[in-house]
Parts: sequence; structure tokens; C-alpha cells
Amino acid sequence: MTRALVLTGPGEAEVQEVEPPVAAPGEVVVDVERAGVCGTDVELFTGHMSYLSTGRSRYPLRPGHEWCGRVTAAGEGVDPAWLGRRVTGDTMLGCGHCARCRAGRHHVCAELAEIGISRGRPGALAEQVALPVTALHRLPDTVDPALGALVEPGGNALRAVRGAALDPGERLLVLGTGTIGLLAALFARAQGVEVHLMGRDDEGLRLAADLGFTGAWTRASLPALPWHAVIDASNAPGLPALALDLVEPAGRLVYIGLARSPSTLDTRDLVLKDVTAVGILGGSAGLAGAIAAYADGSVDARPLVAATVGLADTAGVLAGRRPGGAGPKIHIDPRR
Repeated sequence: MTRALVLTGPGEAEVQEVEPPVAAPGEVVVDVERAGVCGTDVELFTGHMSYLSTGRSRYPLRPGHEWCGRVTAAGEGVDPAWLGRRVTGDTMLGCGHCARCRAGRHHVCAELAEIGISRGRPGALAEQVALPVTALHRLPDTVDPALGALVEPGGNALRAVRGAALDPGERLLVLGTGTIGLLAALFARAQGVEVHLMGRDDEGLRLAADLGFTGAWTRASLPALPWHAVIDASNAPGLPALALDLVEPAGRLVYIGLARSPSTLDTRDLVLKDVTAVGILGGSAGLAGAIAAYADGSVDARPLVAATVGLADTAGVLAGRRPGGAGPKIHIDPRR
């Protein structure tokens, strides 16, 4: 048997002894070194995740999609060279056969399964996880477990920065100072972009300042500068419209945050300002780039991790008990 966190109903989670995963044909089993707790995991725990109402996700559910570990078993058809390698993996598992998958857009496959989120695919808040070998990404030795478990959110953030399509020296405003907002700021800065962030209050901006961002503002203090692109990495329903109001004409908007209630904006402003708006779902196309940036040291995301705790502490974290420092991310070491 192996241990895994199981969500049994809204607000109910416990560590259970479960049958260990088996490496099916084309799949591997990974011993998990580190896993991150994401806002999606919290929504699955509280019952607020929309997938629960549509039936795409259902209890009992085993969450966890930000992770790294070591391959310990390989199924039929898998190159045995994967055994023993440190890896992370893509959350998004497409069917592999449809036109979207064949075009490299498996993250929007109509039959998409998401590890630890949807269609019953067990996640990595566990001692072991199984997944297709095609979803694996090898981790260099310079990417430690903390960085390895930040690859998935890093891939999302890097895709947002690519969506902003800025040249070095141009100015980016990031709305939100959670994990994705701070990661986007780090990746953009590494590319020579002038980065500013807007948070809710001075306390929320403290980590941004500690990371060396001098342009860290609240809405009240935000200067009237030309913002060549704006990334909305918040969960506030009013900020998508604010992003459109703030961005320069002919600039770019990137929407990666999701609010619980609908956001509205005036598309007349979008047209009359000749603004390009980009939506980002998933980190699939950004995972390799995130690994490369972590490996070469151009982005160090480890200060975002407030604490690393054991699997038995995960339910408390999901319920809002946050140990450690000021970082937005809590990591789980399932071996504890």
C-alpha cells in the first residue's frame, strides 16, 4: 500500500492507504519528492471548483498537479532509460489522436484529463503517481525538488509572459502578487522587461520588494505610466476591465487569473484601443522553458515557497492553515 491525500467531500480530506499505482503500457510510476498546493486544489477541497458541478471532477478525488520525483517503474513500451531519472510532468493529458492533439494543442483536447483534477486521474499529493511517459520532462541536477515542484506553475507564468510579447526595455504591469503573478514577474525580468506589480496592500507587496521589484504598487499608488502589456494574474472579477483601462493603445492583455464570478469588460474599448487580448490555460507549452530558466539560474523561484510540510499536514493547508513565511506557495514532502 501507499499513502495518498484523498478528498472525500467538500471540506473533507484525509491521508489514506491506497493501492500503489501500476505502470500500465506506455506509463511510468514516479516516487514523488515534492508537490505544491495550488488554488485549484483548494477549490476542489472546498467544493467551489466548477468541474464538481459539471461532473468532470467528483469525490473521492486525489489532488496534486505541481510535483517532481523519480521514475521507479516503467510499463510495457517505455524506454527503460527513464528508470531512476528525476522528472516532472504535464498536468494536461489529451487523447493524442484528435486534430488539436496532433497540432500540439493537447491542453484543449475535448477529452482532456488533468492529473489530480479531472476525469478520475489520481494526483501527486501522494507518495507515488502514475502518468504517461509522453507527459514527462526530465529535470537537470541543478533543479532541486523545490524548483521541480514549481515547474508547472512556472510553465503557466512563462506562457503568460510570452503572450505579452514584449521586447527588452518595454514595460509590463502584473496584476496580482500570488504565485503566478510573481513567477510571471520573474520570467519577464529575466527577459529584460521592465516589470511592475500591483497588489491589494503593502503587506502583499512585501515579497515582491524582497525579490528586487522596485515597482510594487497598490491601486492607490500606481503611477500613470504607459503599460505596454498587462497580465491579469488575479482572481478579482473587476481587474480584467481595469487591465483594459490601463494598457496602452495597441498593447496586449494577458488573462491567466480566474475569478469565481463572471468578469465583464467593454469590448468597444478593446476595439477602439486596438488591443490584443490573450487567454492562457495550462503550462504545457511553457514547461521546458521553465525548466531551462530554473536550471541556468536566470529565474530562482524558491523564495515563493513559504514552507514544506508532510502529507499529514496537507488537509490543514487546504483548510487555510498556512505555516512558514510570506511566500504564497506551500509544498508537501510526501515522504515525511
